[in-house]
Amino acid sequence: MSGRAVMSGRAVMSGRAVMPGRAVMSGAVKSRLQHEAGAALLMVVGVGLVLVLMVATAMTFSVSGHVKSVSDENWNAAMAAAYAGIEDYESRIADDSAYVRFGDATAAFSTGSTLTLPTGSAVNPAFGSGAAGAWGGIIGSTATFRYEIDNTQYATNGVVRIRSTGRAGTQTRSVVANLEQKGFIDYLYFTDYEIMDPALTGVDVATCVKYSWAGRPAPSGSFNCGEVAFGNSDVIDGPTHSNDTLRVCDAIFKSRVSTGFNPATGDRYKKQRSDGSSCGGQNFLAGSPVYSPVVAMPATNSVMKREVRSDLSTDVPHPGCLYTGPTSIVLNSSGSMTVRSPWTKKTNVAGDPATSGTTPAACGVPGTGSGGLGSALGATVPVLEANLVYVQNVPTVTTDPNYWAALTQPSTFTASTCTTGNGLGFPMAGEYVASISTSFGCRNGDVFTKGNLKGTMTVASENFLYVTGDIRYVNAATDMLGLVGQNAVWIWNPVAASGGGSYSNLLSNDRHIDAALLSVAHTVQVQNSNVAGGQGDLTLNGALAQKFRGSVGTSSGVGYSKDYHYDDRFLYTAPPKFLSPVATTYGVGLLVEVRSAFLATGVAAP
Repeated sequence: MSGRAVMSGRAVMSGRAVMPGRAVMSGAVKSRLQHEAGAALLMVVGVGLVLVLMVATAMTFSVSGHVKSVSDENWNAAMAAAYAGIEDYESRIADDSAYVRFGDATAAFSTGSTLTLPTGSAVNPAFGSGAAGAWGGIIGSTATFRYEIDNTQYATNGVVRIRSTGRAGTQTRSVVANLEQKGFIDYLYFTDYEIMDPALTGVDVATCVKYSWAGRPAPSGSFNCGEVAFGNSDVIDGPTHSNDTLRVCDAIFKSRVSTGFNPATGDRYKKQRSDGSSCGGQNFLAGSPVYSPVVAMPATNSVMKREVRSDLSTDVPHPGCLYTGPTSIVLNSSGSMTVRSPWTKKTNVAGDPATSGTTPAACGVPGTGSGGLGSALGATVPVLEANLVYVQNVPTVTTDPNYWAALTQPSTFTASTCTTGNGLGFPMAGEYVASISTSFGCRNGDVFTKGNLKGTMTVASENFLYVTGDIRYVNAATDMLGLVGQNAVWIWNPVAASGGGSYSNLLSNDRHIDAALLSVAHTVQVQNSNVAGGQGDLTLNGALAQKFRGSVGTSSGVGYSKDYHYDDRFLYTAPPKFLSPVATTYGVGLLVEVRSAFLATGVAAP
């Protein structure tokens, strides 16, 4: 065909063989297709790169967001941990006001402070410093805290400063707080109700146990809820507060006076005697009384009993001493105390209610053996330095380790002991007592104390607490005593009945007490304050707090005149384990965030 041969199975076009199943394209078409194929490849590669960049960007954003989220979470957790450090330290000084002596004296924040690190079981990891130092932990959290203490202002104005650093992950934050003590002993004289104890006067509780400004009936004719006025040349040399309305006559207040009575106009006190009649002679050297909110009192002092339990090693690492039944405590100037407590079997207990007990040597040996708590001379042991004594009623629960059956009594007692007194010499010979069982019950948790204290201690009773003589500090700069009665705190003032309704005093004139006195449910009062003759001055160097006003003397000169002076140390410290109002013992006066004191590694921040 036209000089071209046809090959078997193939056709020849333009000098090229055509393979089966393929078409033969022109050179122009092929060139165009090759060009478009290259462009498509570039587009595919380009789109792929864009997708890769988008994925990478999304991943980067996600990861950075996660990192930021964790960082923010740690940032907030570090601040929460710093606050937890403040609260931890606050709880420690609330339990032991002397805790302000502890801290790391080498810390920059503590420059000028007098501090020492606690040792033994009292070691506190929150005082750690440096990369190898410890941190305090928080239950249920991985966050930790440290704090540093500045007590340079503590002795002068009652403020302890703390810098607390919280740590969470790689984040640390620090806050500085000023802690100021809050409590009954902010005042030389504190009263909830300005009436005598209804348990003593027999007035109707529903009618009379309310503040005067809240509707308590005013004295009128023969009706009186037991109002008590300041007068009889009383001198109150310290801050005073009453939740009620004060009645003031010829009395001198040398320091600030505050009250829950807040009328729209006029004086925040009444110029009235106890019977409601008008009077004069008021003298407020620091200015007229000012308004201050009600300070709530706890219902009981039973929380103090917790301090004598041996099964609370974390919260109570050093238990105090528990005594049972009437207990005499004579304070000796050598730094010891002589304790007589015939009913006591165990001086530490475990459980609430108690189911077992122990007899640590520091509390004395129970029983009637020589030098025992139940012996005629009692047991002489060191004062419980920075600790507490609690005296309870004889338990009636058979499982209590200090239980006594109803018809049993200490072996040194006779059949008539409990019908004529309490086995400790009260009442004294010739003393007039309306009711032995009421005043000196043989199984009551009563304390009878006097003497010269060398050390720091608090004594609390489940029933009455009697001050049976002078109580003086050996060293007024370092010694400190708290006396807390669940019921009345009595200034023992025995009288003898002379017949015909007349009485004579059995003690010499004047009484001196160095202590903080507190009656939770009743009153601080002089026994027989309205009978017999004048007893001179009742000098108190310390503080006094009570639910109801206690009578000390009368306007006719019977009993004592008040000569009260505030122990200025109570501005910044308290007797050990002293009872607080229904509020924290220490309050935060200032709280600010500052530059972090530590890096997460534990080293000081640059």
